[in-house]
Amino acid sequence: MPDTGFPYVSNRDARILILGSMPGRKSLTEQQYYAHPQNVFWPIMADLFGFDIGLDYEERLIRLRQQYVALWDVAHRCVRPGSLDAAIEIESVITNDFISFFNTHPHICAIFFNGRKAEEMYRKLVLARLPDAFQQIPLHTLPSTSPAHASITGAEKLSAWKIIIEPLESA
Repeated sequence: MPDTGFPYVSNRDARILILGSMPGRKSLTEQQYYAHPQNVFWPIMADLFGFDIGLDYEERLIRLRQQYVALWDVAHRCVRPGSLDAAIEIESVITNDFISFFNTHPHICAIFFNGRKAEEMYRKLVLARLPDAFQQIPLHTLPSTSPAHASITGAEKLSAWKIIIEPLESA
């Protein structure tokens, strides 16, 4: 049975877009992006943007929007037994509507992928279908914040993720 992801989190003036592949089981159950307690996405965002990790979910989303960050996933719907990105059945993926998103978010100047699977899916299923202007948005792959990606530490992930600040400061 296919899983369905979440709507994007964004204000129209967002400058960067962070893309995951598809919410995992815990996130789908909680109806929250990056809900797994060992996922370091929210601790990284709290560190980068100076907010308390203890804020409730809705307040954390507000803090991201205030920083001109948009949050979404490549897949709108897909079949994935379990939570591992490797289990996503690529032929089942229905992507989100990126043309509409970019048309309503004209200030997006960089896309950051939360892991390689999100990048792979975007390049394979989305990029070639976009108008040329949207294909020119710079793409950056970051280490997955998932606990399944344990080959590097949380501190190393934080160090790599600091790159998302650059386009926000230069805009």
